Amino acid sequence: MMNNQLDRAFNALSDPTRRAIVERLAGGPATVSELAAPLPMSLPAVMLHLKVLEESGLVASEKKGRVRTCRIEPVALSLAEQWLNDRRRLWESRVDRLGAFLESEGEKE
Repeated sequence: MMNNQLDRAFNALSDPTRRAIVERLAGGPATVSELAAPLPMSLPAVMLHLKVLEESGLVASEKKGRVRTCRIEPVALSLAEQWLNDRRRLWESRVDRLGAFLESEGEKE
């Protein structure tokens, strides 16, 4: 289940427009019109990007009257962040071991 969620999150974040939307929403909720204003595309195109973000679980939206407001979903972002941090710790450990090995080999010479 978690891998499927991560796949959807990273797929959604693979697009620069969707990353820009997520960055904007990190500052707080925004309407679709506010999100679309700085983007060089039509409102329907922005809505398609928002659909991908919502399906990934990274963004949630709520409609009141004619206004749709979007907000970030921190739990989904936390899962992606946790996965990245786990990989970072793994590779830091490997680099540290390689450094220690190279240092010990240098002392032998």
